[in-house]
Amino acid sequence: MPTDTLVTWQPPSITPVDASLKAALRARVDGKAKPLGSLGRIEDLAIELALMRHPEPPRADNAVLMVFAGDHGLTEEGVSQYPSAVTVAMVMTYLAGKATANAFAAANHVDVRVIDAGVAADLPKHPDLIDAKVRMGTGNAAREPAMSVAEAGQALNRGAELARAEIAAGAEVIALGEMGIGNTASSSLLLHRLGPAPLDQSIGIGAGQDADGMAKKKAAIEKAAIRSTATAPLEVLAEFGGLEIAMMAGAVLGAASQRRPVIIDGFIATAAALVAVRLAPEARDYCVFAHRSAERGHDLALQAMDAAPLLDLRLRLGEGTGAILAVPLVRAASRLLTDVADLADVLAGKL
Repeated sequence: MPTDTLVTWQPPSITPVDASLKAALRARVDGKAKPLGSLGRIEDLAIELALMRHPEPPRADNAVLMVFAGDHGLTEEGVSQYPSAVTVAMVMTYLAGKATANAFAAANHVDVRVIDAGVAADLPKHPDLIDAKVRMGTGNAAREPAMSVAEAGQALNRGAELARAEIAAGAEVIALGEMGIGNTASSSLLLHRLGPAPLDQSIGIGAGQDADGMAKKKAAIEKAAIRSTATAPLEVLAEFGGLEIAMMAGAVLGAASQRRPVIIDGFIATAAALVAVRLAPEARDYCVFAHRSAERGHDLALQAMDAAPLLDLRLRLGEGTGAILAVPLVRAASRLLTDVADLADVLAGKL
């Protein structure tokens, strides 16, 4: 439902989790056949997953990684060491099954979907490519809005639709990944305005920058921040966001509307989740944060959503690689309440 105004776009209806159930779920976890608290963070995750799916039991066997791709006009300002053509090359690599995300997905039995959200090229038809292109890349946010509010709404809605379609087809977990040269710069701007967070602390090296490259990147991001004073979440997304970021935010909203967990990858996916949560605070209940990225700014993004990631492996690749590595933890946690015997039954010989 794309619109031209800030006031008429609405996120999908999302049911917040029932926090009053937490104490009873904690008691159930504590009563399992294990020492009290011995599974640490996995116990917390099990309760979070149970709250999401209540009264149905949580399951996470069928996981899908959705990789959203888009280009950024901000690359005209030299925010990346790589040209936008790399986005196309990497999309074709995903489709060939040869990217890191593909390898990690195969190792963890995760299906991969590749979505063209706004690549600045006509991609060849491919049976595994989902064409959801809103436009040929974003505008140069240092000089103009990255997209119109209508385009931002269209991308959000399309991301939500795609996530809901995966869930309708049997996905129990949605994991988010992305590809887009220049998208760490866009994410820094989103974090700065929506965190909010200090701009200089939100800017990192991205795909790899030397000192001269970082100077160009900072100058371009500062120029963009000065150009617009937007603070409303949808307006901020339109001014500074990427189409792949907007569709990831939509996927968060779509998964949350279906009461399914969505695994958030690194800095860029967390920026997308921040957009989603600022648009619909109830969506926060359905986010599982996979890892702490080595990209500067990620800690601030996590703090903005009171998020404690599951892993800390110094990753900063993106693609959904960290989200995939968290899938086995989510699967294990989802079975703690349903598949593990109660200690009382063990002691009474009732197995």
